[in-house]
Amino acid sequence: MQFHHHGYVSGDPRIKPAAGVGINRPEELPEEVDVLIVGSGPAGMLTAAQLSQFPDITTRIVERRGGRLEIGQADGIQARSVETFQAFGFAEAITAEAYRITEMAFWRPDTENPQNIVRGGRALDDTVGISEFPHLIVNQARVLDYFAEVAANSPTRLTPDFGWEFQNLEVTEEGEYPVKVTLVRSAGEDTGTTRIVHAKYVVGADGARSKVRSAIGCTMAGDQANHAWGVMDVLASTDFPDIRLKCAIQSHDGGSILLIPREGGHLFRMYVDLGVVPEGDNGAVRKTSIEQITEQANQIIHPYKLEVRNVAWSSVYEVGHRLTDRFDDVLPEDIGTRNPRVFITGDACHTHSAKAGQGMNVSTQDGFNIGWKLAHVLEGRSPESLLATYSAERQIVAKNLIDFDKEWSTLMAKKPEEFENPSDLEDFYVRTAEFPAGFMTEYAPSMLTGTPTHQELATGFPLGKRFKSAMTSRVCDTNPMHLGHHATADGRWRIYVFADPAAPGAESPVAELAQWLATSTESPLAATPQGMDLDAWFDVKVIYQQKHEDIDINAVPSVFKPEVGPFKLTEYEKVYGVVEGNDIFEVRGLSRDGVMVVVRPDQYVANVLPLSATDELAEFFAQIHAELPKKSTA
Repeated sequence: MQFHHHGYVSGDPRIKPAAGVGINRPEELPEEVDVLIVGSGPAGMLTAAQLSQFPDITTRIVERRGGRLEIGQADGIQARSVETFQAFGFAEAITAEAYRITEMAFWRPDTENPQNIVRGGRALDDTVGISEFPHLIVNQARVLDYFAEVAANSPTRLTPDFGWEFQNLEVTEEGEYPVKVTLVRSAGEDTGTTRIVHAKYVVGADGARSKVRSAIGCTMAGDQANHAWGVMDVLASTDFPDIRLKCAIQSHDGGSILLIPREGGHLFRMYVDLGVVPEGDNGAVRKTSIEQITEQANQIIHPYKLEVRNVAWSSVYEVGHRLTDRFDDVLPEDIGTRNPRVFITGDACHTHSAKAGQGMNVSTQDGFNIGWKLAHVLEGRSPESLLATYSAERQIVAKNLIDFDKEWSTLMAKKPEEFENPSDLEDFYVRTAEFPAGFMTEYAPSMLTGTPTHQELATGFPLGKRFKSAMTSRVCDTNPMHLGHHATADGRWRIYVFADPAAPGAESPVAELAQWLATSTESPLAATPQGMDLDAWFDVKVIYQQKHEDIDINAVPSVFKPEVGPFKLTEYEKVYGVVEGNDIFEVRGLSRDGVMVVVRPDQYVANVLPLSATDELAEFFAQIHAELPKKSTA
C-alpha cells in the first residue's frame, strides 16, 4: 500500500480522499448516470468496486432489498477469487475470518457392511501449487461487505441504493444517456413509486430470474433440472469424525452428501441428495422440510448420527445447467454494426449446481472483466468496440464451467456401485483441481490478447491466462514479495520488463526499451494525458536477473522510477531483483535474453514480446487506444 505522496495521511490510508463525483455525492438516486448496476450480488458489487476507483464516472448500484444481504447462499471462495481480493486490498482480512480448505475426505460404503460408511481416502486441496492463495469458505454476505467497504472508501464514495427494483429498460440510441431504465421503490415510506433513470450503460447482475436479461431479449437454454438437493447451514451435535473437514460422502442406498465446514469453527453446510425429481413434480420437492433433510442426512452418514441444534439457513434446489447465448444486448445479426449498451453478469447469464463452488467465483470474474472495460471507454482511453469483448470472452468461460459442473454433479449423484473404481470421485477431484480453482480460463487472441508468437520466452505466463505471481526482491527496501501482489484493481495495464543479463547502467536491450518507452510518440505511455503521473495508465516494472544487493537503483532508467504526485516524488517500488533459490526467471520459464509480459487490468496475460519488439508493443496498444491522440512523454 502506498500513500503520503499527496501529503501526510494521518488516518486510515485505505480511505481515499473524495474526488470527482464523490465530492458532495447526492444521496438521492440521480436522473442521469454513466453506469447503472442492477443487483448487489458478487458480480454487481465487484463491478461497482472497480468503477468506484474512477473519480469522474458516475456509477450507481440499485438493489431491491431494503439493506445489505445478511446471509448468502454461496460460500466457496476459490484461490482465483482470493487473488482478486488481493487486488482490491482485502485478501488478508477475509482469509483471517474464513475457513481454509486444505484436504478433502471421501467416504463410501464399507465393503463388508454396506449400510455403514467408511473413509475411503483423502486428497490435498492443492498438490501442485496452483496459487499462493488458499481455498476458503466464507459467507457471501461478508464478501459483499468487503466490496462495499472498498467502494465506500473510494474517491467516488459509492454506496448501494437499496430499495429499488428494476422493472424495464429501453435502449433509445438517442442522446448521451440512451438507456432509459424504469425502477420502482421496493422498500421505504414511498414504496410503489416509480423512477426513471437515464444511463450510458447498464449492467444486469440481478440473478437467475434476471429482469434485465428479459429486457434485452436473452433467454436461458440448457438442461431441465431433474435432481434435487437439500442444503442446510446448521449448528449440530454429531459423532461423525470429519465434521470439520470438507467431505464427499456416498452411501449405498441413501444418496450422497457434500459437507462443507463453515467459518467460525462450528457452523457447517450439507448438500443432501434428495434423489431424482419425478416428472410432474411441479416444484413439490422444494417443500421438503428441514426435518426431512436431516433425516435423509442421518441415513447417509450411518452409523454416525447428526442432531441439528440450530438452522442458520436452508433451501431445496433442483440442479439445472442453463446458459444464455450472449451476455449483452447486441443481437447476433448486429455484431460489428453497433456497440453494446447493456450487459448481464453472473447468474443472470449462467446457472449450474452449487457443489463445485463456482457461482460466486465465476460471477466476480464477470464483474472484473466488464468493470475496467466500461471505465476505459467512459474515460476515453479506449474505443467503444472494447465492450464487445466482454460477451465474447465470458460466454465461453461460462460454457466451459457448465460442462465441468455437469460432470461433477453427475458423479456426486451416482451410486457407489455405478463407479468402475471406488476412487473415481476422488481421482476426478484431484485431476481437475485447476478448473474449479479458477485457473483454466484462457482468453482467445483478440484486440486484448496477442498471438503466442513469442510464448517460448515466458512459458510460465501463458497468453490469455491469469498472471501467476512469483517471488521477487524489491530493490528499494530489500523486501521479498510476490510480484503480482503489487497490482491493485486501479484499472492500469501492467508491463513487466524481465531484464537481460546486463546490470542497470550498462548498454543493454532494457536500456534501449526504457528510452523508447519514455520518449517515443509510439510508446503506450504517450497516451497518458498531460498533467497526469507518467504511470497513471500504465504500471511499468523491471525485474533484473541480479539480487537486490547487486543492483544500483540510481543506475536504473527513469521510466522505471517515475515522478508521482503533486510533489513529484520518485516512485522506487517498480524495481526488483531475483530471490536466491527462488529465481522468478527459472520458476516462470523466462528467457535469460529478457522478455516483456503485458498484463490486463483484470490480471490476465495479454502479450509476451521480446525486449526489442517495440513496434509490436505499439501496434498492440494502438488498437486498444485507437481513438486517442498521441503525445510525447519527454
